[in-house]
Amino acid sequence: MLHHRTALFRGALLFVVGVFAGLTLLVVTTSSLEIDLQITKVIQWIALPPFALLMRMVSWPGFNPQVVIIAGLIIMVLYALGLRWEAAMALTAAVSSTAINLLLKDLIQRPRPLPDQVTVFASLTSFSFPSGHVMFYVGFFGFLGFLAYHLLKPSLGRSLLLALFGGLVFLIGLSRIYLGQHWASDVVAAYLLGGLTLIAIIQVYLWGRTRFFVR
Repeated sequence: MLHHRTALFRGALLFVVGVFAGLTLLVVTTSSLEIDLQITKVIQWIALPPFALLMRMVSWPGFNPQVVIIAGLIIMVLYALGLRWEAAMALTAAVSSTAINLLLKDLIQRPRPLPDQVTVFASLTSFSFPSGHVMFYVGFFGFLGFLAYHLLKPSLGRSLLLALFGGLVFLIGLSRIYLGQHWASDVVAAYLLGGLTLIAIIQVYLWGRTRFFVR
């Protein structure tokens, strides 16, 4: 049974890698995707002010300087609580997801959506593929969600933390498209690559915890 589960897990990882590679090739070889434009128009059709405010609020923690401040404070809190390995791996998650994203953006150099294509709430000068916000949220907040589930006993506090981190990861993709700062393909690719990064971080965390930080 364990061997069967391992094979399924590896197969799923290979599938995700293949989908990401195919999507990247499509983006590199095609100047624009019609489905990207259609998805953005559908999402931006939601013209409710509370929804627009929510989308701005979800993206806000991912911009500088607040992303550095928020991540730094969380890592320091983990360290102060005696969770030194957890703090180190949270820092690794933040740095690695950001570094991988910047590297790919510089390699692919895909332009962001333009105001004459969709509604752009605020223009950004960096490249678009894959979404840095999504990769960071999946890698960093996803890891924090894993820690909350893994380390805390079932309680209201744990449930609230899981809802917070899970909500951020779920909504950030929608937010980036709604604000006109990313295409849907940027977001999907970032979820795929961010998920692979998160899995790697979790595996390293579990490996190190069992060998050096057994409690």
